[in-house]
Amino acid sequence: MAEGAFATAISCMDGRVQHPVAEFLKKKYKVDYVDAITEPGLDGILAANQDKAEIESIKRMVGISTGRHGSKHIAVVGHHDCAGNPVDKATHLAHIRAAIKTVKSWGVKAGVIGLWVDDRWKVSEVK
Repeated sequence: MAEGAFATAISCMDGRVQHPVAEFLKKKYKVDYVDAITEPGLDGILAANQDKAEIESIKRMVGISTGRHGSKHIAVVGHHDCAGNPVDKATHLAHIRAAIKTVKSWGVKAGVIGLWVDDRWKVSEVK
């Protein structure tokens, strides 16, 4: 088990979202580190839940974060101006909600939330 408390961010590879998401999760959950699992348009990939090889890869990384690092908190992230999943905000929010269900279906022993990063790089929780 790694030293320090961890959370996990499943998000787009877009570098603009990494820092604000990590800071949000560190503050919300009082953790030291945030494991970043990234691919372009990851909220859309998890929502579709069809690319089995990609899903298994993400699932394996989540398993390392929760199993080896002891992460108890997972955030599925979508963001404004996403090149990998170029849809409007409403569609992103729907994808985030569907992606949460996908991640929960893996039986993870961690809480799973959704986050939205807006056009000013502010993070908010998706309800």
